[in-house]
Amino acid sequence: MGLRERKKAETRAALSWAALRLVVERGLDDVKVEDIAEAAGVSPRTFNNYYSSKGEAIVARHLDRCLGVAEALREGPAEPLWEAIPRAVLPRFAPDAESAAHPVPDAATWTAGVRTMLAEPALQGEMLRAGAIAEAEIAAAVADRTGTDLANDLYPHLVAV
Repeated sequence: MGLRERKKAETRAALSWAALRLVVERGLDDVKVEDIAEAAGVSPRTFNNYYSSKGEAIVARHLDRCLGVAEALREGPAEPLWEAIPRAVLPRFAPDAESAAHPVPDAATWTAGVRTMLAEPALQGEMLRAGAIAEAEIAAAVADRTGTDLANDLYPHLVAV
């Protein structure tokens, strides 16, 4: 990844983390795009270059992780699928440098805020959309890996769920 792509990825991640953190702390209705942009150190216009909504920014990290799983399944070594899956999934959901850079001050308060956030009807559509994108990509990767037909075989779809 070149410098420009790395900077874009860093900005995208900073916006996503800021959206997530602010919504967990304040609630969805009490966070504006301007607040997210300010917390990430960019302009609201920059936010809009990366995300179309607060919801999209909030679910972006999870979607990126899931898309990384699909990529790892495609690029991984030739091994049985049930060995490839943990190798593809576990590193993407383990604590990483990005999450270490955004420590949670109080786990109980954070968990309660996340539960409240996830119950927001305004976010549920975005979460379903991201889940459908991730599921389709993982199913395609499983089909590639197993030599099955994505359009006609149920197996890749079942594994992706």
